[in-house]
Amino acid sequence: MGVTKSQIFTEQQNDLAQLFKVLGHPARIAILQYISRQNACICNDLVEEIGLAQATISQHLKELKSMGLLNGEVEGKRMCYCINVNRWNDLQNQLNTFFNATKSNCC
Repeated sequence: MGVTKSQIFTEQQNDLAQLFKVLGHPARIAILQYISRQNACICNDLVEEIGLAQATISQHLKELKSMGLLNGEVEGKRMCYCINVNRWNDLQNQLNTFFNATKSNCC
């Protein structure tokens, strides 16, 4: 596997690339959509809702949490997740900046 030379890119470019990588799986998008529509943290509903095995859901949750998109709390023997609103808003701002900077002068 080749080296990405991430040091030659800005922090924001690296952050967006990592976020796109994490968001590049449809199960993670489904998880985020489901959690973002809830009024409370989600513990065990995801397996039924998404239709994947518990171990698979846990791995996807770990990836989303590692990027700061989710907060997790231990509630008894369960881990409960909710959207990290600060990171969510930061992502939205980064994407708006990214797309709004595009100038369409072709074709």
